[in-house]
Amino acid sequence: MNMRKVWMMAALVLVVFISACSSNGGSNSPTNAPESTKKPSSEAPANTEKMYVPVISKGFQHQFWQAVKIGAEKAAAELNVDITFEGPESESQVDKQLEMLQVALDKKPSAIGFAALDSQASIPLLKKAKDAGIPVIAFDSGVDSDIPLSTVATDNAVAAGVAADKMAELIGGEGEIAIIAHDQTSRTGIDRRDGFKKRIEEKYPNIKIVDIQYGGGDHLKSTDAAKAIMQAYPKLKGFFGTNEGSAIGVINAVMEAKAVGKVTVIGYDSGKAQIDAIKNGTMAGAISQNPVGIGYETVKAAVAAAKGETVEPAIDSGFVWYDKTNIDNEEVKAVLYE
Repeated sequence: MNMRKVWMMAALVLVVFISACSSNGGSNSPTNAPESTKKPSSEAPANTEKMYVPVISKGFQHQFWQAVKIGAEKAAAELNVDITFEGPESESQVDKQLEMLQVALDKKPSAIGFAALDSQASIPLLKKAKDAGIPVIAFDSGVDSDIPLSTVATDNAVAAGVAADKMAELIGGEGEIAIIAHDQTSRTGIDRRDGFKKRIEEKYPNIKIVDIQYGGGDHLKSTDAAKAIMQAYPKLKGFFGTNEGSAIGVINAVMEAKAVGKVTVIGYDSGKAQIDAIKNGTMAGAISQNPVGIGYETVKAAVAAAKGETVEPAIDSGFVWYDKTNIDNEEVKAVLYE
Protein backbone atom coordinates (compact mmCIF):
# COMPACT_ATOMS: atom_id res chain seq x y z
CA MET A 1 0.00 0.00 0.00
CA ASN A 2 1.43 3.36 -1.01
CA MET A 3 1.56 6.36 1.29
CA ARG A 4 -1.36 8.10 -0.43
CA LYS A 5 -3.73 5.19 0.38
CA VAL A 6 -2.55 5.13 4.02
CA TRP A 7 -3.50 8.80 4.47
CA MET A 8 -6.88 8.26 2.84
CA MET A 9 -7.66 5.35 5.17
CA ALA A 10 -6.70 7.39 8.22
CA ALA A 11 -8.85 10.30 7.10
CA LEU A 12 -11.84 7.97 6.63
CA VAL A 13 -11.48 6.50 10.15
CA LEU A 14 -11.32 10.02 11.64
CA VAL A 15 -14.52 11.10 9.82
CA VAL A 16 -16.40 8.00 11.06
CA PHE A 17 -15.25 8.65 14.66
CA ILE A 18 -16.32 12.31 14.60
CA SER A 19 -19.66 11.42 13.05
CA ALA A 20 -20.33 8.85 15.76
CA CYS A 21 -19.58 11.37 18.49
CA SER A 22 -21.84 13.97 16.88
CA SER A 23 -24.76 11.53 16.57
CA ASN A 24 -24.59 10.83 20.35
CA GLY A 25 -24.57 14.53 21.17
CA GLY A 26 -21.22 14.25 22.94
CA SER A 27 -20.64 12.94 26.43
CA ASN A 28 -20.50 16.48 27.85
CA SER A 29 -23.87 17.66 26.57
CA PRO A 30 -25.87 18.86 29.62
CA THR A 31 -29.19 18.86 27.79
CA ASN A 32 -29.22 15.13 27.11
CA ALA A 33 -27.65 13.85 30.32
CA PRO A 34 -29.70 11.18 32.11
CA GLU A 35 -31.73 12.40 35.15
CA SER A 36 -29.45 10.55 37.59
CA THR A 37 -26.41 12.53 36.45
CA LYS A 38 -27.99 16.01 36.35
CA LYS A 39 -26.62 18.49 38.86
CA PRO A 40 -29.12 19.02 41.70
CA SER A 41 -30.84 22.42 42.01
CA SER A 42 -29.26 24.86 44.42
CA GLU A 43 -32.75 25.98 45.59
CA ALA A 44 -34.15 24.12 48.62
CA PRO A 45 -37.66 22.69 48.24
CA ALA A 46 -40.44 24.87 49.65
CA ASN A 47 -41.37 24.17 53.29
CA THR A 48 -44.99 23.04 53.19
CA GLU A 49 -45.28 22.24 56.92
CA LYS A 50 -48.26 23.98 58.53
CA MET A 51 -47.95 26.41 61.42
CA TYR A 52 -48.90 24.92 64.79
CA VAL A 53 -50.66 27.07 67.40
CA PRO A 54 -51.68 25.51 70.73
CA VAL A 55 -54.59 27.34 72.37
CA ILE A 56 -54.77 26.90 76.15
CA SER A 57 -57.98 28.04 77.80
CA LYS A 58 -58.99 28.39 81.44
CA GLY A 59 -61.20 25.35 81.34
CA PHE A 60 -63.19 23.00 79.22
CA GLN A 61 -66.40 22.29 81.14
CA HIS A 62 -68.35 25.47 80.36
CA GLN A 63 -70.15 26.08 77.09
CA PHE A 64 -68.29 29.38 76.88
CA TRP A 65 -65.00 27.58 76.21
CA GLN A 66 -66.63 25.28 73.69
CA ALA A 67 -67.78 28.39 71.82
CA VAL A 68 -64.26 29.86 71.97
CA LYS A 69 -62.99 26.57 70.53
CA ILE A 70 -65.43 26.82 67.61
CA GLY A 71 -64.10 30.27 66.76
CA ALA A 72 -60.48 29.13 67.02
CA GLU A 73 -61.12 26.17 64.72
CA LYS A 74 -62.88 28.42 62.21
CA ALA A 75 -59.84 30.71 61.99
CA ALA A 76 -57.48 27.72 61.77
CA ALA A 77 -59.40 26.31 58.81
CA GLU A 78 -59.46 29.64 57.00
CA LEU A 79 -55.76 30.30 57.60
CA ASN A 80 -54.66 26.70 56.96
CA VAL A 81 -52.88 26.19 60.30
CA ASP A 82 -52.99 23.38 62.85
CA ILE A 83 -54.24 24.10 66.36
CA THR A 84 -54.94 22.21 69.56
CA PHE A 85 -57.43 23.47 72.13
CA GLU A 86 -57.31 22.37 75.74
CA GLY A 87 -57.82 23.51 79.31
CA PRO A 88 -57.94 22.02 82.80
CA GLU A 89 -61.04 20.27 84.11
CA SER A 90 -61.64 23.05 86.63
CA GLU A 91 -60.87 26.75 86.52
CA SER A 92 -59.19 26.43 89.91
CA GLN A 93 -56.47 24.11 88.57
CA VAL A 94 -53.71 26.66 88.03
CA ASP A 95 -50.93 24.05 88.28
CA LYS A 96 -52.61 21.84 85.69
CA GLN A 97 -52.86 24.76 83.27
CA LEU A 98 -49.18 25.59 83.77
CA GLU A 99 -48.30 21.96 82.95
CA MET A 100 -50.25 22.31 79.70
CA LEU A 101 -48.37 25.50 78.89
CA GLN A 102 -45.02 23.79 79.49
CA VAL A 103 -45.99 20.86 77.24
CA ALA A 104 -47.03 23.33 74.53
CA LEU A 105 -43.68 25.13 74.78
CA ASP A 106 -41.82 21.83 74.47
CA LYS A 107 -43.46 21.29 71.06
CA LYS A 108 -41.82 24.50 69.76
CA PRO A 109 -45.02 25.93 68.26
CA SER A 110 -45.26 28.86 65.86
CA ALA A 111 -47.22 30.87 68.46
CA ILE A 112 -49.37 30.28 71.55
CA GLY A 113 -52.85 31.42 72.56
CA PHE A 114 -53.19 31.57 76.36
CA ALA A 115 -55.97 32.50 78.81
CA ALA A 116 -54.29 32.72 82.22
CA LEU A 117 -55.99 31.37 85.32
CA ASP A 118 -53.38 33.18 87.40
CA SER A 119 -52.01 36.35 85.85
CA GLN A 120 -48.83 36.14 87.94
CA ALA A 121 -48.04 32.42 88.13
CA SER A 122 -47.76 32.01 84.36
CA ILE A 123 -45.14 34.73 83.85
CA PRO A 124 -42.00 32.50 84.22
CA LEU A 125 -43.24 30.17 81.46
CA LEU A 126 -44.24 33.08 79.28
CA LYS A 127 -40.70 34.40 79.65
CA LYS A 128 -39.48 31.04 78.32
CA ALA A 129 -41.73 31.50 75.30
CA LYS A 130 -40.34 34.97 74.70
CA ASP A 131 -36.75 33.73 75.00
CA ALA A 132 -37.53 31.01 72.46
CA GLY A 133 -39.01 33.53 70.04
CA ILE A 134 -42.53 32.12 70.37
CA PRO A 135 -45.18 34.90 70.18
CA VAL A 136 -47.88 34.76 72.87
CA ILE A 137 -51.43 36.04 72.35
CA ALA A 138 -53.46 36.35 75.55
CA PHE A 139 -57.21 35.86 75.34
CA ASP A 140 -60.19 36.30 77.64
CA SER A 141 -57.88 37.09 80.53
CA GLY A 142 -54.76 39.20 80.32
CA VAL A 143 -51.43 38.71 82.08
CA ASP A 144 -49.65 41.18 84.35
CA SER A 145 -46.79 41.36 81.89
CA ASP A 146 -45.90 42.92 78.55
CA ILE A 147 -44.87 39.53 77.13
CA PRO A 148 -48.16 38.84 75.28
CA LEU A 149 -48.09 40.80 72.03
CA SER A 150 -51.84 41.22 72.17
CA THR A 151 -54.82 40.49 74.43
CA VAL A 152 -58.12 39.48 72.85
CA ALA A 153 -60.86 40.14 75.39
CA THR A 154 -64.01 41.89 76.42
CA ASP A 155 -63.46 45.14 78.28
CA ASN A 156 -64.59 43.39 81.45
CA ALA A 157 -64.45 46.40 83.75
CA VAL A 158 -66.75 48.38 81.45
CA ALA A 159 -69.12 45.43 80.97
CA ALA A 160 -69.34 44.82 84.72
CA GLY A 161 -70.13 48.50 85.18
CA VAL A 162 -73.11 48.06 82.85
CA ALA A 163 -74.21 45.08 84.95
CA ALA A 164 -74.03 47.30 88.05
CA ASP A 165 -76.19 49.95 86.40
CA LYS A 166 -78.77 47.30 85.52
CA MET A 167 -78.73 45.96 89.08
CA ALA A 168 -79.30 49.44 90.52
CA GLU A 169 -82.19 50.02 88.14
CA LEU A 170 -83.83 46.69 88.95
CA ILE A 171 -83.63 46.99 92.76
CA GLY A 172 -84.74 50.62 92.88
CA GLY A 173 -81.35 52.15 93.68
CA GLU A 174 -81.08 50.86 97.25
CA GLY A 175 -80.56 47.71 99.28
CA GLU A 176 -78.05 44.97 100.02
CA ILE A 177 -76.41 42.96 97.25
CA ALA A 178 -73.56 40.46 96.93
CA ILE A 179 -71.09 39.15 94.36
CA ILE A 180 -70.23 35.56 93.57
CA ALA A 181 -66.97 35.75 91.59
CA HIS A 182 -65.14 32.97 89.80
CA ASP A 183 -61.71 33.87 91.22
CA GLN A 184 -59.51 36.66 92.49
CA THR A 185 -56.37 35.77 90.52
CA SER A 186 -57.33 35.99 86.84
CA ARG A 187 -57.66 39.29 85.04
CA THR A 188 -61.32 38.58 84.24
CA GLY A 189 -62.15 37.72 87.84
CA ILE A 190 -60.49 40.90 89.11
CA ASP A 191 -61.86 43.23 86.44
CA ARG A 192 -65.45 42.00 86.63
CA ARG A 193 -65.51 42.09 90.43
CA ASP A 194 -63.87 45.52 90.64
CA GLY A 195 -65.74 47.01 87.68
CA PHE A 196 -69.08 46.13 89.29
CA LYS A 197 -67.99 47.16 92.78
CA LYS A 198 -66.53 50.48 91.66
CA ARG A 199 -69.65 51.50 89.72
CA ILE A 200 -71.91 50.72 92.68
CA GLU A 201 -69.70 52.61 95.12
CA GLU A 202 -69.32 55.64 92.84
CA LYS A 203 -72.90 56.04 91.64
CA TYR A 204 -75.23 54.34 94.09
CA PRO A 205 -74.60 55.34 97.73
CA ASN A 206 -77.76 53.61 98.94
CA ILE A 207 -76.67 50.22 97.64
CA LYS A 208 -74.33 48.19 99.83
CA ILE A 209 -72.24 45.22 98.68
CA VAL A 210 -72.40 43.09 101.83
CA ASP A 211 -70.22 40.18 100.71
CA ILE A 212 -67.98 38.88 97.93
CA GLN A 213 -67.35 35.15 97.72
CA TYR A 214 -65.38 33.02 95.24
CA GLY A 215 -66.68 29.77 93.78
CA GLY A 216 -63.86 28.96 91.36
CA GLY A 217 -66.30 29.04 88.45
CA ASP A 218 -67.85 25.83 89.82
CA HIS A 219 -71.64 25.96 89.98
CA LEU A 220 -71.86 23.69 93.05
CA LYS A 221 -69.38 25.74 95.07
CA SER A 222 -71.07 28.91 93.89
CA THR A 223 -74.46 27.55 94.97
CA ASP A 224 -73.17 26.86 98.48
CA ALA A 225 -71.58 30.32 98.71
CA ALA A 226 -74.77 32.06 97.59
CA LYS A 227 -76.93 30.08 100.03
CA ALA A 228 -74.61 31.02 102.89
CA ILE A 229 -74.84 34.70 101.99
CA MET A 230 -78.65 34.60 101.85
CA GLN A 231 -78.75 33.01 105.29
CA ALA A 232 -76.41 35.69 106.68
CA TYR A 233 -78.26 38.56 104.98
CA PRO A 234 -81.99 37.80 104.86
CA LYS A 235 -82.76 41.25 103.36
CA LEU A 236 -80.48 40.63 100.37
CA LYS A 237 -81.94 42.10 97.19
CA GLY A 238 -79.48 41.04 94.48
CA PHE A 239 -76.61 38.85 93.28
CA PHE A 240 -74.04 39.37 90.55
CA GLY A 241 -72.40 36.17 89.23
CA THR A 242 -69.20 36.95 87.34
CA ASN A 243 -69.11 34.01 84.93
CA GLU A 244 -71.21 31.12 83.65
CA GLY A 245 -70.55 28.76 86.58
CA SER A 246 -70.96 31.52 89.16
CA ALA A 247 -74.26 32.67 87.67
CA ILE A 248 -75.68 29.15 87.44
CA GLY A 249 -74.73 28.58 91.08
CA VAL A 250 -76.60 31.73 92.12
CA ILE A 251 -79.67 30.70 90.09
CA ASN A 252 -79.71 27.32 91.83
CA ALA A 253 -79.32 28.88 95.28
CA VAL A 254 -82.15 31.35 94.73
CA MET A 255 -84.43 28.59 93.45
CA GLU A 256 -83.61 26.31 96.40
CA ALA A 257 -84.31 29.17 98.82
CA LYS A 258 -87.61 29.89 97.03
CA ALA A 259 -86.43 33.47 96.61
CA VAL A 260 -87.25 33.87 92.91
CA GLY A 261 -88.76 37.33 92.49
CA LYS A 262 -87.32 38.48 95.82
CA VAL A 263 -83.61 38.36 94.88
CA THR A 264 -82.53 39.90 91.57
CA VAL A 265 -79.91 37.81 89.75
CA ILE A 266 -77.59 39.23 87.11
CA GLY A 267 -75.03 37.02 85.40
CA TYR A 268 -72.14 37.07 82.98
CA ASP A 269 -71.60 34.93 79.88
CA SER A 270 -74.29 32.78 78.31
CA GLY A 271 -75.08 29.06 78.09
CA LYS A 272 -78.40 27.24 78.06
CA ALA A 273 -78.98 27.42 81.82
CA GLN A 274 -78.71 31.22 81.87
CA ILE A 275 -80.76 31.65 78.70
CA ASP A 276 -83.51 29.45 80.17
CA ALA A 277 -83.35 31.30 83.50
CA ILE A 278 -83.84 34.66 81.76
CA LYS A 279 -86.73 33.35 79.71
CA ASN A 280 -88.50 31.90 82.77
CA GLY A 281 -87.81 34.93 84.97
CA THR A 282 -85.35 33.36 87.41
CA MET A 283 -82.57 35.64 86.18
CA ALA A 284 -83.07 39.30 85.28
CA GLY A 285 -80.35 39.50 82.62
CA ALA A 286 -76.69 39.01 81.88
CA ILE A 287 -73.65 40.27 80.04
CA SER A 288 -72.59 38.10 77.11
CA GLN A 289 -69.18 38.22 75.56
CA ASN A 290 -68.53 37.11 72.00
CA PRO A 291 -66.75 33.79 72.63
CA VAL A 292 -66.66 32.65 69.00
CA GLY A 293 -65.10 36.00 68.11
CA ILE A 294 -62.56 35.65 70.92
CA GLY A 295 -61.38 32.27 69.59
CA TYR A 296 -61.29 33.48 66.01
CA GLU A 297 -59.35 36.68 66.75
CA THR A 298 -56.88 34.83 68.99
CA VAL A 299 -55.79 32.41 66.27
CA LYS A 300 -55.82 35.16 63.65
CA ALA A 301 -53.52 37.34 65.81
CA ALA A 302 -51.26 34.38 66.65
CA VAL A 303 -50.72 33.57 62.97
CA ALA A 304 -50.01 37.21 62.15
CA ALA A 305 -47.51 37.43 65.02
CA ALA A 306 -45.79 34.22 63.90
CA LYS A 307 -45.34 35.77 60.45
CA GLY A 308 -43.75 38.84 62.00
CA GLU A 309 -46.70 41.07 61.24
CA THR A 310 -47.81 43.83 63.62
CA VAL A 311 -50.80 43.03 65.84
CA GLU A 312 -52.83 45.46 67.91
CA PRO A 313 -51.90 45.27 71.61
CA ALA A 314 -55.58 45.10 72.61
CA ILE A 315 -58.35 43.53 70.54
CA ASP A 316 -61.80 44.25 72.01
CA SER A 317 -64.14 41.39 71.22
CA GLY A 318 -67.20 43.29 72.48
CA PHE A 319 -70.19 42.44 74.71
CA VAL A 320 -73.97 42.82 74.93
CA TRP A 321 -76.51 43.09 77.75
CA TYR A 322 -79.36 40.66 77.21
CA ASP A 323 -82.64 40.11 79.01
CA LYS A 324 -86.22 39.17 78.19
CA THR A 325 -86.69 42.27 76.07
CA ASN A 326 -83.94 41.57 73.53
CA ILE A 327 -82.91 37.94 73.89
CA ASP A 328 -84.51 37.02 70.55
CA ASN A 329 -82.98 39.92 68.62
CA GLU A 330 -80.67 38.75 65.84
CA GLU A 331 -77.69 40.84 66.99
CA VAL A 332 -78.00 39.37 70.48
CA LYS A 333 -78.59 35.78 69.36
CA ALA A 334 -75.40 36.03 67.29
CA VAL A 335 -73.23 36.15 70.45
CA LEU A 336 -75.21 33.79 72.69
CA TYR A 337 -74.25 30.15 72.91
CA GLU A 338 -75.85 27.06 74.34
